[in-house]
Amino acid sequence: MSAIDQYISLYEHNREAIDSNAPHALNRLRPDALSALKRFGRFPGKRDEGYTKVSVEDMFAPDFGVNITRVPFAVDVARSFRCDVPNVSTLLGVVVNDSFRPTATLLKNCPEGVTVDSLASVAASDPDFIKEYLGRLSDNRDAAAALNTLLMKEGVVVRVRAGVKLDKAIQIVNIFNASADFMAVRRVLVVIEDDASARILFCDHSQSGDFKYLSSLVTEVFLHRGASLDYCDIEESTEQTSRMSQLFISQDEGSRLTVNGTSLTVGTTRNEYKVDINGSHCDTEIAVMAIADRKQTIDNSARINHFAPRSRSNQLFKYLLDEQSQGAFEGLIYVAPDAVHTEAYQTDRNLLASADARMHTAPQLEIYCDDVKCSHGAATGQLDQNALFYMQTRGVPKSEARMMLMQAFMSDVIDRVAIEGLRDRLRHLVERRLSGEHAACGDCAASCHN
Repeated sequence: MSAIDQYISLYEHNREAIDSNAPHALNRLRPDALSALKRFGRFPGKRDEGYTKVSVEDMFAPDFGVNITRVPFAVDVARSFRCDVPNVSTLLGVVVNDSFRPTATLLKNCPEGVTVDSLASVAASDPDFIKEYLGRLSDNRDAAAALNTLLMKEGVVVRVRAGVKLDKAIQIVNIFNASADFMAVRRVLVVIEDDASARILFCDHSQSGDFKYLSSLVTEVFLHRGASLDYCDIEESTEQTSRMSQLFISQDEGSRLTVNGTSLTVGTTRNEYKVDINGSHCDTEIAVMAIADRKQTIDNSARINHFAPRSRSNQLFKYLLDEQSQGAFEGLIYVAPDAVHTEAYQTDRNLLASADARMHTAPQLEIYCDDVKCSHGAATGQLDQNALFYMQTRGVPKSEARMMLMQAFMSDVIDRVAIEGLRDRLRHLVERRLSGEHAACGDCAASCHN
């Protein structure tokens, strides 16, 4: 029996419990998702194109618990909150396993024209809005997205209405807290309307390293005409935690997007970035860094579709792999026949800090018109031994010199983070990660004063 068969059986035996009390705007999507899963038959494995290092089938195969009856879980936020950003004031919400909990300050301080609420709540109060957007980009295009749609009951909606310029960043902290192996089905819908702007920070943490956790995350982002979004994602969980994250983004004319992804402590992670540039004069920046050691695996896949003329995209992916860790990057820039005057760039740089680390990279271009500027490239190497030797001759201990070189390697990704206080915090988190330290519970007193 494949992993998909297990989840189909789970749904069919618990259909009433899953559908009960869920708004129709969510339930209406399940039949198509179920049909799609039956067509797929299995999740992709390492023999499938684009999945060289991570088998999605293996990720979903274990017998994870699923919170079908919506049992509430307690959580110690301060204990789990590792990416504390003391110099950034945010509108903070917490997702415990797969249930959204707004903080009191979020409810109090959320400005007019901004919605940060649970998916189920918005689906009940504004079903037309949910029907217009939810599932439109993911569209059951692969098995992982279809499974997320089949089992979702909760999630997060961020909506910024036309013309609203949101000063404070929105921060969503995803926390695993379960006393058994557990899968959280997480769904996020972000809609930034005409000429509106927002900054959103997502953080993934696990409260315990004693259990296996799996995050099934699908995020759909709509940027309307002239909209602007800075989207940041930090994963600092445990080696027992796996994550399948799919980010789907649609950009209309004149919109601006920056995406910053950071994988600091993981077990097995696959992140998929899929951006459709549907309007002219759009600007898209994606900067991602990944740090792995021991037997951790980080797989990033990116596809940027230029469907309209006179838009620009730039991607930078960097990996720092040590010990027996593995990394993978597969990226595609697609330029449609009418997308003239497109500028699109893609760069992958990888640093292997041990002889046993492995990296797979495959940047690609698919261009169907001539009047464009496009490039792609990849490079994989080791620490510069000459620089290491030079620093040692100047009295810098080898371990410190090694860490300084690795920090410098990641600096240009951090410099692209749009949230200024977060840049400083990331430098500290990277330094601590490279020194072999992990965030201690006492470090995370949740001082993001909202």
